[in-house]
Amino acid sequence: MDIKQIQELIKFVSRSGVNEVAIEQENFKITIKTNQAPTIVHSTMQQAPLLQAAAPVATAPTAPIGDTPAVPAAEDTSKYITVKSPMIGTFYRSASPDKPMFINVGDEIAVGKVVCIIEAMKLFNEIESEISGRVVKILVDNASPVEYDQPLFLVEPI
Repeated sequence: MDIKQIQELIKFVSRSGVNEVAIEQENFKITIKTNQAPTIVHSTMQQAPLLQAAAPVATAPTAPIGDTPAVPAAEDTSKYITVKSPMIGTFYRSASPDKPMFINVGDEIAVGKVVCIIEAMKLFNEIESEISGRVVKILVDNASPVEYDQPLFLVEPI
């Protein structure tokens, strides 16, 4: 296994959310371990839909029609592109509290435009857009913790 294959394997493992991968060949052995934080996030995200699913079941006899519009709204998001967090950290919509927000709902963004900042280990990382489009929804509150690959924005492609 050469260095490029190892680097690709590390990238794949970090994106997949797996905590540990071990590969053993005749004269080569590698183990890649990641933080357990992605596992915690996945369990948290799985619990939220369960709670949402439980609420409609409890209210279904009283208001089944009220729950029906939620399904088409979910289907409509399929035409949007989801901008996801490239790292774990704290999400900020502006460079500082007294500065304007990088983007708002309805703004058009272009490739390379700074859309937010994610603070990780006292480093403030400007996150640039990789797509062009119009911001439809901001999915994360300002100064909230975010996980790797967590959806941040919905963008309608132009």
